[in-house]
Amino acid sequence: MNAQTLQLQTTLYIRQRVRLMVNQYAVHATRPDGSEGELLAFAQQKRMAMREQVTLYTDDTKSVPVLGFKARQIMDLGATYDVTDASGAPIGQFRKDFGKSFLRSTWHLEQPGLGEATGQERSMWVSVVRRLVESLDWLPYHFDFTLGGQPAFSVEKQWALRDKYTVRIHDPNLDRRLVVAMAVALDALQGR
Repeated sequence: MNAQTLQLQTTLYIRQRVRLMVNQYAVHATRPDGSEGELLAFAQQKRMAMREQVTLYTDDTKSVPVLGFKARQIMDLGATYDVTDASGAPIGQFRKDFGKSFLRSTWHLEQPGLGEATGQERSMWVSVVRRLVESLDWLPYHFDFTLGGQPAFSVEKQWALRDKYTVRIHDPNLDRRLVVAMAVALDALQGR
């Protein structure tokens, strides 16, 4: 993943790949015509890990890590996840707002020097239906994140056989690595 190329993106596509012991995610750039472009990052989540952790690599060979996120605590309903670059330097953090998430899932994302963005499921109806019928995890959901009352970015789950997301970034100051980590986490952690 070229950090400069990634930071120029205003739309990203994320596709989930389901494997036996891991969840994998492919993050793609957008071509000028709006179609899915080059692979920017490849994420892998270990299943049944003691502490939730996801590492993102330059590609699916998983030879060059570029960033990751990891829960601070082993078990915590409102856990904070630290996002770091390949060298372990902090990029930011995010956490689920457990109290507000009973009806509509709510997340807080912090980037040093920029403040806190808050993201919430767009549709109360979809949120409630998903909670009542757990087998409807295929039901699309959308998250809108705001920063200082202004749109920051959105993550929209598409109708597809495998989970597919469109990420639209409105705030040019947001670190795209942090946005990618949050978008992957929405799928990987949403059911927790």
